[in-house]
Amino acid sequence: KMITTNPQIIISGITGFVGCNLQTYLKHNLIDCLGVSRIENPSKKIFSYTTLSKESLNKAKAFIHLAGKAHDLKKTTNHKKYFNVNTELTKKVFNQFLESSCEVFLYMSSVKAVSDTVPTILDENAIPNPLTAYGKSKLAAEQYILNQQIPAGKRVYILRPCMIHGPNNKGNLNLLYSFVTKGIPFPLGSYQNKRSFLSVENLCFVIKEFIENTSIETGVYNVADNKAMSTNNLVKHIGSIIQKPAKVWNIPKPFITLIAKIGDMMPLPINSERLTKLTENYVVSNQKIIKAMGKELPLSVTEGIRKTILSFQS
Repeated sequence: KMITTNPQIIISGITGFVGCNLQTYLKHNLIDCLGVSRIENPSKKIFSYTTLSKESLNKAKAFIHLAGKAHDLKKTTNHKKYFNVNTELTKKVFNQFLESSCEVFLYMSSVKAVSDTVPTILDENAIPNPLTAYGKSKLAAEQYILNQQIPAGKRVYILRPCMIHGPNNKGNLNLLYSFVTKGIPFPLGSYQNKRSFLSVENLCFVIKEFIENTSIETGVYNVADNKAMSTNNLVKHIGSIIQKPAKVWNIPKPFITLIAKIGDMMPLPINSERLTKLTENYVVSNQKIIKAMGKELPLSVTEGIRKTILSFQS
């Protein structure tokens, strides 16, 4: 069974959070999409990897590889699964791209392929040293891509997004939102941090630019909103969006650490990993990608977060 449709863009992982948003964004810009996923749904133009034909790739302008095994906060995932999905599947689809006349390959990696902690500001010159199986599997895929000879006329991009959020996305923003809406004081006020965010709308804008702008050079690019934000300011910003003053408490750090350790064993809102995510510094530079595009991102960090928070209300 072969795919005979004539897509402009092929997106793997099209049923995921980023994939759904990207498909909607590209369709809005009159760009047709064909999906590739583990589960086939021909009525929605979603096909399995086994039915992705060379003919389809030859007809497509770009292959956007979003599919991957996400970082598992519960730490129940077998390490081998990360490499099977994030590394081996990427190798397979990239080899298919190289043998086709498809022009652009875009691999969605992660800043976690470089580092789990960022003492200053993370840019593309940082030497990768991931600590988790997730980060290592993403880096292994990056290294495979970068070690291949790229034929003339092809462009290959590795994007490293930071924490992506957007309408209806579940995650730490949802947790902070529930603190504010329920009037529960946010207990981590004693931590001073700054971290970068990425609106899914800004990510979609970047991907469209990379598909269309032939002057952007092959390479690795961080993706983040322009400014970083502290978690305390984020909580206050959520309060102003929903017009409910946010309470921030400065509880001593040793006490919070103890609660987080209890949360590792019991279902509490905060465990050690979530505490790290909410209080760590993780500032990502987007200067390389902004310079390459020659354009500014459409949404500021505050406007992007506003869109996400308002979606939780509806």
